[in-house]
Amino acid sequence: MVSSAALPFDIRPLLGDAIYLAPSSGHFERDQLMTSLAQAEALISLLSVQVDEQLLAAAPRLRVVANVAVGFDNVDIQAATRRGVAVVNTPDVLTEATADFAFALLLATARRLVEGDRTVRSRQWTGWDPGQLLGADVFGTTLGIIGMGRIGRAVARRASGFAMEILYLNHHRTPPVEASHGEGPRSVGWEELLLKSDYLSLHCPLTPETQHIIDRQALRAMKKSAILVNTARGGCVDEPALAWALAAGEIAGAGLDVFANEPAVHPDLLTSDHVVLAPHAGSATTSARKRMVEICANAVRSVLDGHRPPTLLNPEVF
Repeated sequence: MVSSAALPFDIRPLLGDAIYLAPSSGHFERDQLMTSLAQAEALISLLSVQVDEQLLAAAPRLRVVANVAVGFDNVDIQAATRRGVAVVNTPDVLTEATADFAFALLLATARRLVEGDRTVRSRQWTGWDPGQLLGADVFGTTLGIIGMGRIGRAVARRASGFAMEILYLNHHRTPPVEASHGEGPRSVGWEELLLKSDYLSLHCPLTPETQHIIDRQALRAMKKSAILVNTARGGCVDEPALAWALAAGEIAGAGLDVFANEPAVHPDLLTSDHVVLAPHAGSATTSARKRMVEICANAVRSVLDGHRPPTLLNPEVF
């Protein structure tokens, strides 16, 4: 039996004769999920599902957890490994969609697009005004990237088309992408990254080291004209500190697709005109989401058939 959240595409043809159990919409409440897992051999999970020791203990027959995401901070990998449960994710397929969205947030925040939309819809627009909704330049500015992995490199490729100087910080060194103008992305230290970036985009996983990597001290070190973009994980940013920095003018704006306690958002961010907010939609294209679901379904089928799946996160279980 395969237990899952409600998914946007029918995966039953990919699961063969496996019994597929899912809610009609949304997701199981935790108690319901744990009950459904009592006989389950596979779980297709969303980021909102905390796959921890308690949940795993309720699933004695579980053989695989397929996380519909590239990140897996919601899954206790060590606990799963101790129980011999394979864990898989969906890397690569959401790279370009998420990079597109990160750059969309950057542009929308810089050019105050959401404010402009509200002005027109509310019929407050009285015509062209040379001082109305003045934003920030993007072309020829400096982009800082925290986490130059697949998505970070994809964002750098887009930034090169805007003749941006690209600075990056990596805990795990990754070969930089050549920019189309002049020199390619340049690895720098933490202080230089904060000091020089006009835009700072987060593409790092959520780990103990990156939890609140953007805190009050980091925000104070950034340019007052800087804009922060986060399509990584909400916990990478100290949201009360960000709300303070925006209100105090320590930075100019932020574009956020992820939040620390989703779907809750810090109330001061909800009321700020300096923030563009999105509902964790970075990978929300039809093709990307469909491929993510297919990868998870195929990985489940592989494990249930006794084969090693290609996106296995804990190879020691095999």
